[in-house]
Amino acid sequence: MAEHSTVARPYAEALFASAQSGALDLSALASQLQQLAQFVAMPQVGQVLSDPRVSDDDRVALVKDLLKDISFSGVLGNFLELLIANDRLLLMPEIAHQFDALKDQAEGVAQANITSAFPLSQEQVNELVQLLEPKFGLKLKPHVTVDEALIGGVRVVVGDSVYDTSVLAQLSRMRDALMA
Repeated sequence: MAEHSTVARPYAEALFASAQSGALDLSALASQLQQLAQFVAMPQVGQVLSDPRVSDDDRVALVKDLLKDISFSGVLGNFLELLIANDRLLLMPEIAHQFDALKDQAEGVAQANITSAFPLSQEQVNELVQLLEPKFGLKLKPHVTVDEALIGGVRVVVGDSVYDTSVLAQLSRMRDALMA
């Protein structure tokens, strides 16, 4: 069976193209997709939505009734019906993730996963982001985690690029150099 990301990609791309051509607010749509993805990811909901005894019309009505915060008119309503008709609604978390990536790419934004040996203040994170943004030519959205195993320093992952200035990485490089 195909990977979820492979199956979800055309849906995310189609929704993104439709949203752009319809001049919709991408941030608002991304937020609605995240809400829908969280709802669909709930085990009880997934069980009901994948039950073959429940008709497609009932699935659409169920989602719309339970998620009253989301406006399912226009593009999003049609998208919901398409996903249900094709039995792809349970892919919503992956579709939302890929939609966010397309939105970020269109806006010139990249996710920066920063791992630090110690908790960083917001000022330190902002300073690090300011240093890295010119290297990538993109606006970075930082996501900070703490991993004491790094001993010191930080490890930054942006897309496929990794900047690892941690003490652990330096010790590993020294060990490799001595072993060679």
